[in-house]
Amino acid sequence: MITTQLLRPESIVVVGASNNVHKPGGAILKNLINGGYQGELRAVNPKEKEVQGVPAFADVNDLPDTDLAVLAVPALMCPDMVETLASKKQTRAFIILSAGFGEETHEGALLEERILETVNKYGASLIGPNCIGLMNTWHHSVFSQPIPNLNPKGVDLISSSGATAVFILESAVTKGLQFNSVWSVGNAKQIGVEDVLQFMDENFDPEKDSHLKLLYIESIQNPDRLLFHASSLIRKGCKIAAIKAGSSESGSRAASSHTGAIASSDSAVEALFRKAGIVRCFSREELTTVGCVFTLPELKGKNFAIITHAGGPGVMLTDALSKGGLNVPKLEGEIAEELKAQLFPGAAVGNPIDILATGTPEHLRLCIDYCEEKLDNIDAMMAIFGTPGLVTMFEMYDVLHEKMQTCKKPIFPILPSINTAGAEVSAFLAKGHVNFADEVTLGTALSRIVNAPKPAVPEIELFGVDVPRIRRIIDSIPEDGYIAPNYVQALLHAAGIPLVDEFVSDNKEEIVAFARRCGFPVVAKVVGPVHKSDVGGVVLNIKSEQHLALEFDRMMQILDARAIMVQPMLKGTELFVGAKYEEKFGHVVLCGLGGIFVEVLKDVSSGLVPLLATPKAVVAVDAAYPNRKIGLFFHSLRHIYYLSAMILPTFGNSNGRIENVYIYEESSNTFNLFNRLSDKLPCTNGG
Repeated sequence: MITTQLLRPESIVVVGASNNVHKPGGAILKNLINGGYQGELRAVNPKEKEVQGVPAFADVNDLPDTDLAVLAVPALMCPDMVETLASKKQTRAFIILSAGFGEETHEGALLEERILETVNKYGASLIGPNCIGLMNTWHHSVFSQPIPNLNPKGVDLISSSGATAVFILESAVTKGLQFNSVWSVGNAKQIGVEDVLQFMDENFDPEKDSHLKLLYIESIQNPDRLLFHASSLIRKGCKIAAIKAGSSESGSRAASSHTGAIASSDSAVEALFRKAGIVRCFSREELTTVGCVFTLPELKGKNFAIITHAGGPGVMLTDALSKGGLNVPKLEGEIAEELKAQLFPGAAVGNPIDILATGTPEHLRLCIDYCEEKLDNIDAMMAIFGTPGLVTMFEMYDVLHEKMQTCKKPIFPILPSINTAGAEVSAFLAKGHVNFADEVTLGTALSRIVNAPKPAVPEIELFGVDVPRIRRIIDSIPEDGYIAPNYVQALLHAAGIPLVDEFVSDNKEEIVAFARRCGFPVVAKVVGPVHKSDVGGVVLNIKSEQHLALEFDRMMQILDARAIMVQPMLKGTELFVGAKYEEKFGHVVLCGLGGIFVEVLKDVSSGLVPLLATPKAVVAVDAAYPNRKIGLFFHSLRHIYYLSAMILPTFGNSNGRIENVYIYEESSNTFNLFNRLSDKLPCTNGG
């Protein structure tokens, strides 16, 4: 519950306020005062009559009614104080800075429960415990530094970790990134990341509210809610980037010990972010760099011109952009030669455009004008300009400032000399700009943004799926969970998925007769053992009846063998499709290169059920494969995923997996196509 008293309190009390600004209770009071809080400010300190010029009370019972209480006292004292403030002082918002709760001990968790019961009883908001607080344009209720520039068009930062929020701010302020609000949810006993997003979504005003959100998440408590509200905000015009920490086994353990978080499967997180349209980042520098990109005009294409006076950074930026699927097209022809003639001898215009270390501000202006007005194959510009310390850069940065105000194409300023040209960079940032000090980090951030898919559409389309029949088949499967080939065939037929002809029997003559009818070569597979390849239960490219008969006799001797399956031998790329139930997330589906290579290469795309293909995907596929019914491929994938969601719960939700489901396509580029569509184009949602 997020109340008005939390966001715009008319009165604030700091319980545990101190004259020592190096203590949380002193630092938060100082930040409130320096932040120009306009409401009534109070302090609770039994030893003082006044704290930092603010009237002090000996006990919370002595206070007048107060909207927001910030508690900086030992954990054991907090439950009773919250009860008193909520019941007697009409306090409807609490920020608890204190640690020593559920992140540490069972006894601490019980204290949290008492506090939660109280705030819920009185309809109050609770931030924390174990956090640095909350800051917005109305009040700075945090004990940390730095305090960034705050304005309604800045970034909303929501962080599970207080320290990480501070370090993100440190990274952001050096880049000139401004903020609208900073939420440190700590243990998130009542209000977590999902709750803040939900509030922002349900109360979103496109004219007044920030359109930019940055998230640091250690635990996703409600993936469905995060997916729904994040994708809803993005559809409303917002941009969201996030870090999900704890993706490795060691990282998961660290996250759990930090805030009581339970880490989620990384494949599930990846699928969730893709389906929501969230740009995933992996470091604070990436996150703040993406946030800075969000503040610039939206890109209309993938072609970049690099304008610089230093060759090396231009080359590294070109590499970073190319690795991310972005383009640095070669500039040549009459217009390029015309530009080169106006620069100093030795300058290069092939892209990167290198005006040399002796290049002037007018040369920079000229290059920007050509990219803006005359070079149609350029969608955006990147200007790399530092200084070796021999000259000042004020005039150069003034040109950048001017052109960033007037050009329709985005300009990304890369000003690496934050020490040598510190005064010039500061003056540039003071005009409301951002700075990308590292060109490679910028290139990586841009690729993550450009390649992030759009949010998934909420509608599910399943053409030709006979749901009642599927349910009947599932209900008839034996309780041991083994799905025999006849059940698999029936399920796939009911889902409208075409199958390769196959025949199953424990009679050698029947197996050979089927192979003779369908034609050699054939594939033989043992029926019974789950991991067929491990026991020698799969033989490919059988070209004669004699060979088939020998393999039949051999495979029937395999432990647990019930019968032999024979299918025509198809040529092409083998794809693996699997499904796994992930706690809280539901079913995560996977697609990758089939056979043993799925384990060796681990090149797998993941998605949350259901996988959706938008019309853009169909168009892309048709363009790439005009003579193939490749749309059937996506149709089959969606339906297989749908089946997995129905089958797995029947036999238990933990570690469920569909084995030996393969899709063959004659073209060797099918897998690459899938990867391209799922990882590069904003056209498939969820994987």
